[in-house]
Amino acid sequence: MGEFESSPLGRVTVYSIQGCPHCIQAKATLGRLGVPVCDVDVGRHPELRARVKELTGRSTVPQIFFNNIHVGGNDDLQKLAPEELQRLVSLVKEQPLPADAPPLPEENQAEDAAGDADGEFECERDELADVVDDLKRASVIGCNRRGLSTYKQSFSGTQLVGWLQKEKGMARAQACETGRALLQKKYMVSVSGSGQQDGHFGEGKDTGDTLYRLLEHDPHSALNAGQTAACTPLKAAELSALLREMILKLFSEHLSADGKCVDYKSMSVSPVFERYCELAIQLQRVELLTLSREEKLAFFINIYNALVIHGYLRLGAPTNMWQRYRFFNYVSYLIGGEVFTLQDIENGVLRGNRKGVAQLLKPFSKTDPRLQVALPDAEPLIHFALNCGAKGCPPIKTYTPQDIDSQLRTAAEAFLENDDGCMVDSGKREVRLSQIFKWYKADFGGTDEKLLNWVLEHMGDSPKKTSLQSVLSAGKTKVSYLPYDWSTNSTH
Repeated sequence: MGEFESSPLGRVTVYSIQGCPHCIQAKATLGRLGVPVCDVDVGRHPELRARVKELTGRSTVPQIFFNNIHVGGNDDLQKLAPEELQRLVSLVKEQPLPADAPPLPEENQAEDAAGDADGEFECERDELADVVDDLKRASVIGCNRRGLSTYKQSFSGTQLVGWLQKEKGMARAQACETGRALLQKKYMVSVSGSGQQDGHFGEGKDTGDTLYRLLEHDPHSALNAGQTAACTPLKAAELSALLREMILKLFSEHLSADGKCVDYKSMSVSPVFERYCELAIQLQRVELLTLSREEKLAFFINIYNALVIHGYLRLGAPTNMWQRYRFFNYVSYLIGGEVFTLQDIENGVLRGNRKGVAQLLKPFSKTDPRLQVALPDAEPLIHFALNCGAKGCPPIKTYTPQDIDSQLRTAAEAFLENDDGCMVDSGKREVRLSQIFKWYKADFGGTDEKLLNWVLEHMGDSPKKTSLQSVLSAGKTKVSYLPYDWSTNSTH
């Protein structure tokens, strides 16, 4: 099934995104019908999103057209009566494409977007990477005692400066400056409790006994740790987009034909996943403190969604409440010299350092350096962009800082279109919402009235929105919450 295959007669046009299980299932069904299909990835062709929304009134994917007849999404396709489906197939096979058929990307745009992200990137080796490699082979790194504590794989500032002078022929001032650069560029970190504040390089009479470790030797469980990021740091937005596109491509390749299951076992031994892991190492030294609000949103949403899948591949999918708690508090990446778990990213950074579900404390204390990265306020729209790996979560996508607010609103609108996000029962004056709204009610205003007004404001124009407006205007609206589907999509 080519992306823009056409026919002298008609065609089926499918607007989809990469990694969308419903899109995979719809295209598999269409493939069995033997009709010519044009698959348009609106993730790669965002210029078509507004037009598709205008034609369909929906923000979700897939959206399917037989010639110029809009069928709807995957559920609509699967529910078609056999005789109606056969009529549509005959229409495509026997009649010419009408002038008002849904649009395809411009030819030059299709060519520009033809290359999928495969994780290939140009690594410009950082000037300090060779110094670090030589330091690892030297006898400087070893066990050091401070008081009653022993610190393995450590070295003092004085030892580092002495080695740089002797082995690298540096003057003392240059050696001290190199030590500061190694610390600033996150090649090494000060050892907690060894007498020196983080972020300051110490050597000499008063501070030379401060101990350091190379970042790859610092003990933690981050999935991208244990190896030095030797490339010149990429920009955060560029790196997160590369990682997200790559993991989406990998995810798509291992989805079952019906779009319902993922073969994580096969994915974990894929050469593409190996390249993904190599690229994830570059997160270690990415610059975070200079990011704008929009850059932080796009970066951390993309990284969170990729990290969930990486965690599944390395540790397996959690199957009960305790395993889920451990998974989201344990699975982590080393980013900009600091460890961020899934909980840290969601509740610490994206929710403005608020307590998460079942958390007694805020993720970051007042002295935690990661607090500098947190958004000043919670952004409620992130709940429809984060993919937790369960079937009840929003679709996965890649986000860009240039258009992040519009993309987040589209994600919320798409989520509320589905009945597992919001259902309105006009007869009972009842609104049934996803458990997400219950767990994070504070982010949506804290009261039922404010919550329902938020939902109404973020709905697209649709019969559901009209029903909700009618129910709210009648007063005394009952709010209840739908069961949440925690089952995973793993084939194992």
